[in-house]
Amino acid sequence: MGCGNSKDEMKLSSSDNFSLLAADTIFTEEEVDLLYDLFNKLSNSVVKDGFIQKEELQLALFKNSMKRSLFLDRIFDLFDVNHNGCIEFGEFVRSLSVFHPRTPDKDKVKYAFRLYDLRGTGYIEREELKEMVVALLHESDLHLSSDIVETIVDTTFKETDLKGDGKIDMEEWEEYVAKNPKLLTNMTLPYLMDVNLAFPSFVVNKEAECLQRKGPEE
Repeated sequence: MGCGNSKDEMKLSSSDNFSLLAADTIFTEEEVDLLYDLFNKLSNSVVKDGFIQKEELQLALFKNSMKRSLFLDRIFDLFDVNHNGCIEFGEFVRSLSVFHPRTPDKDKVKYAFRLYDLRGTGYIEREELKEMVVALLHESDLHLSSDIVETIVDTTFKETDLKGDGKIDMEEWEEYVAKNPKLLTNMTLPYLMDVNLAFPSFVVNKEAECLQRKGPEE
């Protein structure tokens, strides 16, 4: 699936103007400028096309490219707002803003709901909850038996599905997260407080160089 123009031909759209992006996000205009430099490095760290691919996003957010997960897949899908298989600059800044420590919890709660709503129905069903619980346990390197996982999912679903209709809506989700704020842990990246120091250099990143030689994993 194509990502539009090549790096040399790519220009910022009117909606990606630095001042407009600053107005739309938690970042200042100076920080957006810094993020543009980061975007240019990141978008060419593995595939030199001027757009962020999934492996490149993983390097930026999780500092590795080998650990694939449903959580990463969902983050990438939500960053890729126009669903063209890659992330453009405006998408990058607006989505990254959600993970800023100063972003209000109410915005993080809504974004987290979309992460768990795997099929985009506007509700979180039990199987979707289970898939995300398993993915998050994997991210934390926690290996639990299937019986324990089922118990966790059943207990969580019963506590959240207050209407008892077999699905979790936004209102129920907001109430549950208010009682369990640790659910938002993965929705905050503390190092975004200083954009200038937030990310490693992708120019000299050895892992990125290795991926460039080998090509991203399928």
